[in-house]
Amino acid sequence: MQLPIRDLHAATSPVRPAWQRNFVDLDREHGFEPLAVEGTVPELLRGTLYRVGPSLFSAQDERYGHWFDGDGAVTAVRFEGGRAEGAVRLVESSGLKAERAAGRALFGGYGTLPPGGLVRRMRAARTPKNVANISAMLWQGRLFALWEGGKPTELAPEDLSTLGEDDIGGIILRSFSAHPHRVTSRRAAYNFGVRHGRRTWLDLYELPDQGLARRLASLPLAGPTMIHDFIATERHLVFFAPPLRIALGSFLLGRQPYGDALRWHPAAGTEILVVPIDRPAQPLRFTADPFFQWHFANGWDDGERVIVELVRMADFRSNEWLGRLPVAAPSWEWDGRYARASLDLGARTVSFEVLLETPCEFPRISGRALGCPHRFTYLAAASSHEASRGLFDVLAKFDRDSGNVETASFGPDTYPSEPIFVRDRTGTAEADGWILTLVYDGRAHSSFVAVLDARHFTEGPIARAHLGHAVPFTFHGQFAPLEPS
Repeated sequence: MQLPIRDLHAATSPVRPAWQRNFVDLDREHGFEPLAVEGTVPELLRGTLYRVGPSLFSAQDERYGHWFDGDGAVTAVRFEGGRAEGAVRLVESSGLKAERAAGRALFGGYGTLPPGGLVRRMRAARTPKNVANISAMLWQGRLFALWEGGKPTELAPEDLSTLGEDDIGGIILRSFSAHPHRVTSRRAAYNFGVRHGRRTWLDLYELPDQGLARRLASLPLAGPTMIHDFIATERHLVFFAPPLRIALGSFLLGRQPYGDALRWHPAAGTEILVVPIDRPAQPLRFTADPFFQWHFANGWDDGERVIVELVRMADFRSNEWLGRLPVAAPSWEWDGRYARASLDLGARTVSFEVLLETPCEFPRISGRALGCPHRFTYLAAASSHEASRGLFDVLAKFDRDSGNVETASFGPDTYPSEPIFVRDRTGTAEADGWILTLVYDGRAHSSFVAVLDARHFTEGPIARAHLGHAVPFTFHGQFAPLEPS
């Protein structure tokens, strides 16, 4: 029998894993200040790393029901001239400010029921709090914190202060995913939003490097599902819509939060949409055996095939796994495995090959290889079966050509975040660059940004920029390079 999330406090082991100490509210905000640097920051590493994640785990002493509900904060670390400086700020959403003014919880969330009686819960279900806690987007010199249930929240890059929600020139109909993907050859990024109603719609957006953003199309989906991420090639936008169905009545009536109202219906299969960027109203659709994924690494066109690499899972049980983490270590292993999907557009079929059996997530690659076959993938991973029942404790570098895996660790009871690749502009090879990751040190209860040379991955960090306090675990981030003068 599996315990429901609400009973997990009673099930928590008396011996808490070190990573669990970091599921506490952010206790210090600050603007940019010099950071203590251990080791040597490369002179050519110039720019700012932005990381976004949940950083408050309750609203006015009402504990949230899922990790995904935490109010977001942005961490930024600037590198220049071999030095580092960092800032951390909560995203001051209108919902957070309203709860602070009221002195009580006002909203529900992904895994949290709104407070109050039935009528209040019904109203709150239709107007969720935008927690801006998943990722960062850099577009036309602007910085945004993203949350897939609403609009982007703009921040001031100079001090991370909150400027407010933005609809990107009025194009966003309702929601905007936390995972835009850039197509270098088109000088544009692409994104989507899922819109529920009598029918469920997939809204597609284009954000050019210059000029106005636009909505490309709105496509109906097979059912009221959830899509977290997608991938873009030079010619296509690829979506895997899992066989999740939202019990809309239960959700809209305020009886269940969104995440609890999601049901796994394997008989429906996973709907695959391959959308031609130049003809977005004419997608190719077919259905595959059921599977689920949170994140993609890369995709490219190969004649009549589209190749996609992702972390694949058998079903949606990872949602419960993630929901348990703030209060207890899950009793089962993380089941995500790095895999390649080959989509045959003529036959309308997909085949999978598992590339890496190590439990892993958050795949990233070099920007040099986006949209074309790449050799190296960088992931957060578990060093052992026991470690896969908690936060990832190593980074992995997977070599697609040889099948070899290298790992980098950061010391006992340390937990890295998603690896961000930063190109060395003086190099030309795919691995010419550095990996940046925000690491939590469970023994010191403090966080630092580690810099690794991607060419010498197993040697570990060449530099650590210490924030001097703990930053709750972040989900995703981006690096904004400082252009040469």
